[in-house]
Amino acid sequence: MEHAERLLTAAGELFYRRGIRAVGMDDVRAASGVSLKRLYQCYPSKEALVVAYLERRDERWMSSLTSYVAEHGDSVEAVFGWLERWFAEDGFRGCGFVNAYGELGATSEAVADVVRRHKRRLRDYLRGLVPDDTLADQLLVLVDGATVTAMVDPEHGARAARAAGEAARALTAACPR
Repeated sequence: MEHAERLLTAAGELFYRRGIRAVGMDDVRAASGVSLKRLYQCYPSKEALVVAYLERRDERWMSSLTSYVAEHGDSVEAVFGWLERWFAEDGFRGCGFVNAYGELGATSEAVADVVRRHKRRLRDYLRGLVPDDTLADQLLVLVDGATVTAMVDPEHGARAARAAGEAARALTAACPR
C-alpha cells in the first residue's frame, strides 16, 4: 500500500472514531507507519489531510449506498434499508461529514466545502430516485435525522432507519408523479 493510502486509511479510522481535533498528525504517523516527513510531503497540513479523508469518505460512502440501492431495485425504500445496515456496523459514529463540520466547519472553509459537496451529491442522488426537488429535500432531512438519531441512541438505530423509511414511503406516496 502506498504512503498516501496508508495515511488516509489510518487518518480515516482515527478521525471517525476519535474526532478530528482529538487526533494529531503524530497519531496518524504512528497508526500508518509512515514517517512524519513523508506524511507532510503527502499532506502539507492537517487541513489538507482532513479534506483528503473527507473526499475519500464521500466516494466510499456514496459507492456503498448506490451499489446497495441498485441491487435492491433503485428504490427510496432501499436507501433506508442501507441506512439500517450502516447503523448496525461496529464503530458506527454517525455522519462523518456532519461530525467534521461540527468540529471544523466554522474555521475551515475547505472542510465546509467538502461537507457541502457531499450533502449536495447525496441530495442529487436522492433526486434521481424521486419525481421532484421538494421530495428530495425532504428525504435528505430524513436521512440526516435518522443518522443523528442512530448516533445519539445506537440501541435504536434500526428503529430510526425504519421510522425514517416509513415517513419516506408516506411522502413518496403523497407526491404526484
